[in-house]
This record gives sequence, structure tokens and C-alpha cells, in this order.
Amino acid sequence: MTSPRGFHAGAAACGLRSSGTGPDLALLYSDVPCTTAGVFTTLRIKAAPLLLTRRRVRRGLLRAVVANAGQANACTGPEGMQDAILTTRLTAAKLGVAAGEVAVASTGVVGVRLDMDKVRRGLERVSVLPEGGHDFARAIMTTDTVPKEIALQSEIGRVPFTVAGAAKGSGMIHPDMATMLAFITTDAAVDAGFLEQALRRAVATTFNMITVDGDTSPNDTVLVMANGLAGNASLGGEAGETFVQALEAVCRHLAVSIVRDGEGATRLIEVRVEGALSPTEARRAAHTIASSNLVKAAVYGQDPNWGRVATALGRSRTRLNPSKLDIFLSAAQSRTQQEMCLMRGGTPHPFDKAEAGTLLGAKEVVFRVALNMGAESATAWGCDLTPDYVTINSAYTT
Repeated sequence: MTSPRGFHAGAAACGLRSSGTGPDLALLYSDVPCTTAGVFTTLRIKAAPLLLTRRRVRRGLLRAVVANAGQANACTGPEGMQDAILTTRLTAAKLGVAAGEVAVASTGVVGVRLDMDKVRRGLERVSVLPEGGHDFARAIMTTDTVPKEIALQSEIGRVPFTVAGAAKGSGMIHPDMATMLAFITTDAAVDAGFLEQALRRAVATTFNMITVDGDTSPNDTVLVMANGLAGNASLGGEAGETFVQALEAVCRHLAVSIVRDGEGATRLIEVRVEGALSPTEARRAAHTIASSNLVKAAVYGQDPNWGRVATALGRSRTRLNPSKLDIFLSAAQSRTQQEMCLMRGGTPHPFDKAEAGTLLGAKEVVFRVALNMGAESATAWGCDLTPDYVTINSAYTT
């Protein structure tokens, strides 16, 4: 996250996690004010930190983000908003910026207020450094087993710029307009309106196309901060297409990393839908299949029951002609096994069940669904459903 020029980050352990170990309070800071855009959960129950951050993103420029893990500060009433505001004020005082320039994000157990004494002590211990991005990515983890982060460099008109990001998420993943917590930084100069459009476009094909368990969070937030220190002319319109592609690449990497690390998951599932009549229907079909518990369970059990895919598609409200439907199975990283046809023209296609079971045992399983109705396509990502998922979520607070 600190690869773009002018960004600094850091983290500290202050005991907000139930385990009481590891960093759980993180700061991100820019040397100069940032044009900022965000997308947030459409859940009707929204956490106090999200409501405060959304208000500040709409109001103007931001300089910093304070984020914590362990306590979500959601469903905590007026006191929760007071805690969120106080957290930004304490952060602002530490960094020497205005409180209105600080965004706040929380993740963890819903219904638990922030322990502000611990937050105060944690903020005193955090040092924001140019190399602190890795610490930030670790501090926002909850049930994640690995941090998720990426940085890439591109250029516009021979002016290099960097886009970087970190995200957390492993469970409660089935987003609508955002997902979990994701923070993206760039030193490119970008017009505010264009930045919001670019983020929404990127989210639509990445974060909004993943699923682990069909549940969403009251804290789901994606923020992008652009400080302009690359020195390019401010981007907008067609001139910004290179930036959009870089932003989408960062979002896609983070989104797929979240699903790959889904709670209890052993396999990544990729669903490619082709030949749909509209982009919306293509996305809806792919996401419905990827989120099907029956499909997820079949992949876990290496059961080549392609009927699970067909019936999930059938409830996706996507226009189709069953007699034109083709379904294929492959393993993303297999070099020896070809794509296997399971269904052709709406009827079963002969296949080797043992070989299909082997494909389903790969780390990355791919279903390609050809509707053969139109020209639109979409990809969604999910993961298998395992007994470990139940174990993790049956003892989340105990």
C-alpha cells in the first residue's frame, strides 16, 4: 500500500482481537490530501465507521485511514458513532491533520463497541513509515490466514504511476457494491468524478463477482485514495483508460485472493459465463452459480454432478434456451488435461467420471457455461464449502 509516492502506513497490537495477539490497529497516511472515492455495502444495517467514512468521502479530500480488527463497531447505537468520531480525532491529532480528513473502518464481531482505552494506547504505539504497508495488511485480518496485497506500476504519457492495495476478507463474503475492507492507493492525479466512475466499474467486475458464503457485512468498504504525486496531468475520460485497467487489475487480484482464502476453503472455483444477452445477465448467471452451496459442496466432494451448475443457472433469472446450453469443466493450472464437456445442447455429454473427479480436485476448478444466446460474458469466483467453514463459524465468539 505504500509503494505509491507519498504514502506511509503502520500498525500496532492493542488487544482488540479476542485472541489478544497480533497487530489489530492500522494507520494509512498521505503526505498531501487525496482525491478519494468509495463504495459501501448496500446492507440496510450499516456500521458507524462506514457511515462516518461515507459522509467524509462525499464531503471532500482525505489524508488518512485508521482501521481496526476484532471489534466491528456495528449495531452499537449512538455510542458507536461517538467512538468512530473519537477514533478519527485521536488519529488526526497524532498525524497533525484535520479530523474531517480521516476515514475510519472496523471489522470483527458485530455488536461490540470499540474499547477506546485500547485504541488510545494502540495509536500511541503506531509508527507510520514508507515501508509500513505490509504491517497494515496484516493488522486488518480477522479469520484470514494470509494478508492480501498488491502493487503494480504503469505509465501515462511517459509518466509512471503506481496503484497498490490491501484487503481483508475470508467469511461474510457475498458483496453488493463493495466487499469486506479494501484500501487502494495511487500517486496518479485523477479527477474526482472520474475516480468514482473508475472504482465503480472496477468493483462491478471484481469485488462484486466473488462469494464465499452468501452473507454480507455491515462494514463492507472499498476506498481508493489518489494523491497526485506522480505529477501527471489529472486523468479523466478516455485519457484515463490506462489507469482504469491498472485499478481493475489491483481489484481483481485482491478479490480473487479473498475467495482463495475463504473460510475453510480448499479450492478456488471460477465460473465463466459466455453468450449472454446482456452484461447484467452474464454477471448474474456467473455469480449465482459460484454462490450455489450445492455447486460448492460438489466441488469439495469431487462429485461431477453438473446438474448442480445447470439448476443454479436456471434460478438466476437469466434469459436462456435450454437446448442451446453447453457446460464444460477444466482445471485452471492443468497442462495435460483438456477442457471436458459435461453438457452439450442441453443434453448430457459422455465423459469420464473418474477424470472429472480428478479435475474437481485441482486447486483451481473452472466451469465454463456457454448460453449461446448473445455476445456478453462475465466471470465470478467462489470456493468450495467444507466442514471447516462450519467449525469456524460455529465458534466465532466463543
